[in-house]
Amino acid sequence: MNDLKEEIKSRLSVEDVVGQYIELKRAGRNLKGRSPWGVDKTPSFMVSPEKGIWHDFSANKGGDIFTFIMEVEGINFKEALEKLATRAGVDISKYQGGDPAVTKKKARAREALNLASKYYQACLVRNQSVCEYVFYKRNLNRKTVAEFKIGYAPASGKALIEVLQKRGYNLNELEVAGLLNRFKTDLFRDRMMVPFIDTSGNVIGFTARILKQGEPKYLNTPETLLFNKSRFVFGLYQAKETIRREGYVVIVEGNMDVISSHQAGVKSAVATSGTAMTEQHLKILSNLTSDIRLAYDGDAAGIKATERAIMLAGDLGIDLTVISDYHGAKDPDELIQKDPKLWQDAVSHNVPAVDWLLQKYEENLDLSSAPGKRKYSDVALKLLDYVKDEVERASYEAKVAKILNIDVATLREKGERLNKKLEQTPKRFLKKPKTQAKNDKIEKLENSLLALKVYGGITKTKIPLDVPDDDTKLAELELVFNSEHELLDSEDYEREAKELLKLYQQEIAKQKIIELNTKLSNLEEDSEEYLNTLNEINELQKTQK
Repeated sequence: MNDLKEEIKSRLSVEDVVGQYIELKRAGRNLKGRSPWGVDKTPSFMVSPEKGIWHDFSANKGGDIFTFIMEVEGINFKEALEKLATRAGVDISKYQGGDPAVTKKKARAREALNLASKYYQACLVRNQSVCEYVFYKRNLNRKTVAEFKIGYAPASGKALIEVLQKRGYNLNELEVAGLLNRFKTDLFRDRMMVPFIDTSGNVIGFTARILKQGEPKYLNTPETLLFNKSRFVFGLYQAKETIRREGYVVIVEGNMDVISSHQAGVKSAVATSGTAMTEQHLKILSNLTSDIRLAYDGDAAGIKATERAIMLAGDLGIDLTVISDYHGAKDPDELIQKDPKLWQDAVSHNVPAVDWLLQKYEENLDLSSAPGKRKYSDVALKLLDYVKDEVERASYEAKVAKILNIDVATLREKGERLNKKLEQTPKRFLKKPKTQAKNDKIEKLENSLLALKVYGGITKTKIPLDVPDDDTKLAELELVFNSEHELLDSEDYEREAKELLKLYQQEIAKQKIIELNTKLSNLEEDSEEYLNTLNEINELQKTQK
């Protein structure tokens, strides 16, 4: 694997890879540009051609060409490796220790799917009635149809098979690609075809809408070697540049909502395909932007989907908002058909997801009755358990208590009883706790301290951090050192290290206090462990003064 990485690095320079996403300008021996994540007001993205690394001081990210592609595209290492290998013209199969048969199957499936997509597009152009459906009934224009590679699968049971067999593909290969049904004939028949396109631009499957009466209305490619519905984000290939540029993403419910939204000028829209939102979906999107907006229906299914999304996002430390006003339409597609400008306006009217959901509960429950209040308090407390910030949580508790006409203490007492009941649940049913992510501020201070420790010759100030042995990380620290401390005289390094170390210790104490407060809420008052934890919090708070 290291040989493969080095071969790719030898063919692709870091400035060429990064330069395809942001404009870089010479700054001494390095290059400088604006953050692709839109979080800096002045250029704070540095590239070192000599070291082959980059560091974004505003977003506190850095690494080599592989980590850059992973971050900016929202993909995993394997996908980044494949993407860069293709760009560099490197044959991965020569370096892989895995099963070459599986690698060949994937390659053949990918080729078959791309050919199928082209065939379906050609079939659409040749069928007048289908064109009328796509262009007039669905109101899609030619640019949108071309951008999303929309096509048509003929009604014949072996139309695609015959075409691909002539190109040298056998039935086993087409089955691996997810193009056949259990009778070994075409899976998709007499349907409008919309390909699933991965972030590299390859077709990995299809979603197909029936044109006449029948079920299912939409038929998707099954799970294959290439298509994983838990990870795939529909429309991300077309939306990623806009998401980076505009700084937000809109998650809609259906694939056609995505296509209509892009045609209406909101090109940051994406959707999950054939499945509810997963952690993988959120992680992929959060790598591109921290502004994630949900545009779900306001019906029972949309409320449940939003509730699930909030819980997943809370575990990952991601804040969600909801697009709240559809101007009387039931969903984005209906609003777009009414007036595309109304949809553009709606996207800018987003409210915190928790606020939106609490409002929906208020509308759907009889809060004048005791059972209604009980149900509202149940769902509200369940929801607020995923609000991690103490101040934000306290604000919501006050809001809920006011709606129920009770005091906050009563609400919290019920919350504590529910938590104790959860703790008594058999362990196999308990939710696995998430590892707390490291505070961004702490990580940034660690990088600065390590840069001084490694390249500043610090001897008097004892920095309690281990020097990394990763060459890429060391090169990144050198870039941090040159950028942050280049204007200092060498005798000022010790003073800088002491000031940074003090800030670092304060941030560590703050995080520890948060963790101990969480622990405290689950302990019995007046117990020895409760008192010891409380004393530990008091001691840490003294260091903050």
